[in-house]
Amino acid sequence: MPYKTIKTINVRHLQILDESGHAADPAEASAFSDDQLKAFFKALLQLRIYNDLALSLQREGRIGTYPSYYGQEAAQAGSALAMEKADWLFPTFRETGVYLLMGLPATNLFRYWLGDERGMKIPEGINVMPMSVPVGSHIPHATGAAMAMKYKKRKEAAVAYFGDGASSRGDFHEALNMAGVYKAPAVFICMNNQWAISLPRSAQCAGDTIAQRAFSYGFEGLQVDGNDMLAVYKATKDALDKAKSGGGPTLIECITYRLGNHTTADDAKRYRSEAELAKWMGREPLKRFRAYMKDRGIWNEDYEKEVSAGIRADIDKAIKEAEATAPPELKEIILNTNAEQTARQVRELEENGWLK
Repeated sequence: MPYKTIKTINVRHLQILDESGHAADPAEASAFSDDQLKAFFKALLQLRIYNDLALSLQREGRIGTYPSYYGQEAAQAGSALAMEKADWLFPTFRETGVYLLMGLPATNLFRYWLGDERGMKIPEGINVMPMSVPVGSHIPHATGAAMAMKYKKRKEAAVAYFGDGASSRGDFHEALNMAGVYKAPAVFICMNNQWAISLPRSAQCAGDTIAQRAFSYGFEGLQVDGNDMLAVYKATKDALDKAKSGGGPTLIECITYRLGNHTTADDAKRYRSEAELAKWMGREPLKRFRAYMKDRGIWNEDYEKEVSAGIRADIDKAIKEAEATAPPELKEIILNTNAEQTARQVRELEENGWLK
């Protein structure tokens, strides 16, 4: 008896601006107002300037190891700006730009990269979780938060960021499976920047896309041009709207590229070619969005200089504030580890005279 097809999948891909910055989908592109475009452009500039300054500080020995997001600004900014204040975010260590756009002061971030964990004490009213450095371990937390939102009947969503490497972890599959079963209001954003440190994306998944993995868990996965600010914004906004209306989760695979090293402790020249890097340099998001702004007649060099100067002044001020902050006391290493200290930690505090 011949086999019959019982299920087929269709992975959609969204692009609104092409690689040159012209409208690939004129109707979708024209739906964005000039004011929206200017806000998006300012966000891209803010992320680029912050990243450049952070790299300079690391080279000067003023902060520790730093993970650059150069080349991934559109994927971070487009998704962050689509979210509402009530939504909860679960980022990795590379989503510094998301933190900035969700309202975490740059001073906090610089303190964190200085080695001061107090930088990750998130102010009240900013629904962003502390950075997750272990690969993929935070994704189930986002599913759990989303389930809690559903039980409480709150029109909110949980958003988890992770790289292509994390899609090989059990945490990823367990989180997506549970989110699918319970139709949790969650959005999973895979920042597919082609490399998990030195391991290429081809070694992570034999399938053509990472997005297609979502269908195994009963919900949609889609691909988006991750260097296209407008496409990322629309895909994220649509997924959030669906989640909050009871439509369940979505997996968004942002096709982007890490133009810098994995961190400042890495040398990407050892595992990827100059030709590959050059190809993606031509697709970088700020250059692309600037070209579209010119097409719309709302960009010139003076405008960019003015916006950049204001951003640079704010970030310079944040750097000074972070560096002027008194370092934490040694006992903070213990006090910040758990909500309540274990018997061993209490003993260590007593032995060092750190208990009042």
